[in-house]
Amino acid sequence: MTISHTRLEVMTELARKMDYFMKEYLNPIDSNWQPSDMLPDSTKESFFDEVKLLQEAAKELPYDYWAVLIGDTITEEALPTYESWLMGMESVDQIDQENGWVKWIRNWTAEENRHGNLLNTYLYLSGKVDMHAVAVSTQHLIADGFDIGTTGDPYRNFIYTSFQETATNVSHRRTASLAKQHGNSLLSRMCAQIAADELRHAKAYKAFVSEIFQMDPSEMMLAFSDMMKKKIVMPAHFLREINGQKSSVYEHFSDAAQRIGVYTTMDYITIMQGLLKDWNIEQIGGLNDAAEKARDYLVALPARLERLADRVKIPELAYPFTWIA
Repeated sequence: MTISHTRLEVMTELARKMDYFMKEYLNPIDSNWQPSDMLPDSTKESFFDEVKLLQEAAKELPYDYWAVLIGDTITEEALPTYESWLMGMESVDQIDQENGWVKWIRNWTAEENRHGNLLNTYLYLSGKVDMHAVAVSTQHLIADGFDIGTTGDPYRNFIYTSFQETATNVSHRRTASLAKQHGNSLLSRMCAQIAADELRHAKAYKAFVSEIFQMDPSEMMLAFSDMMKKKIVMPAHFLREINGQKSSVYEHFSDAAQRIGVYTTMDYITIMQGLLKDWNIEQIGGLNDAAEKARDYLVALPARLERLADRVKIPELAYPFTWIA
């Protein structure tokens, strides 16, 4: 897709505000939390005792929880795919180190990188996970890549990231809550910390979209409608195991998440409703005829999705993942 002249102007204007966006939605690196802050310290004599306590607490977590936590970890570890996708957006000049969008993407990536690092180390220390199988799935997910239906269009990319970062916040927030219910305060703190990052990132991408709606409302509305018609595909859509085919595992991972209430069909609808409200979709003016029709579609979509959600049936039996020891 070739970017329009208007899109280039909009992205250039937003890039001028990037120092503000980064200060508002990203944390300073030197004062930010790091994975080692929450993991047993291998430099201390108490390290093995702390690992033993970690493993004892891990034993209390149910099977489906492990499936979801591992799937979330693999999704976080596939970060190179997400960075390269965003770097491929029109108006992003990787050669220009001062390009506002390059700065945002690299700093956002640096902050996101801590998530997979933290969760992967926890899985390793837990003694409950086949780390070779997890590594194979992670390598497959990165090697396979993904197509989220945005091409190089920044408008569609920001719709996707607004939705997906919000969904990730929901997932990590729920895993934090469940860990706490099972008496695992350490894991609960980890997941809650990641969820907090994802919430800030979601707010950032939603802010980008809000700005674009002010400058180019019709094209932004059409992009929003197009992405929702395609449906928001989660990054783990091509998740697979050893010798697995593409998409062979994602449905089982999704079923496990629904069974324990980490991320459900109703959450998808709730996020959609939240975006309509956050962007004040029903009150946006200055739309052309095509964009007005797109708005009508978007406003009616949650009710349509709710009717479809009633038909969703979740299998009761857990899938035997190779990841879980």
